[in-house]
Amino acid sequence: MDEFESARLEREIQQYLGLEFEQLRFEFRQLDGLTRLDLITVNPRHQQSFLFHYETGRDETECLEKMLTYVRGYRDNESPYTVQWHAHGDKELHTSYFRAHNVYEALDKLYFGRDLNTITVFSVVLNPSS
Repeated sequence: MDEFESARLEREIQQYLGLEFEQLRFEFRQLDGLTRLDLITVNPRHQQSFLFHYETGRDETECLEKMLTYVRGYRDNESPYTVQWHAHGDKELHTSYFRAHNVYEALDKLYFGRDLNTITVFSVVLNPSS
């Protein structure tokens, strides 16, 4: 793997999304002989993290190339959802926004990496596409 190419691709993805570096995490893992990249976003206000998208490939570079292709076109291919929720032990109602093919995928992104009992969802709304 070319570390310089990986770093370049990560920067390009981050810049394309318009997020600060601390708002994105690139998490790689091996899964059934392939590499999986989970692109995680971190909300700076409440510090909760959510799955933005995942890709699989032969190696990290291929995953990053696929992710860059995805971020360049996801607004045209997925619907916008607004989810209102609160974490247990927290009285504040939060609003998060996801792009997904359907409501189940939006909720999967919300619940990614956490116990289903740690968040209560109050509403999921499919927003009009602009």
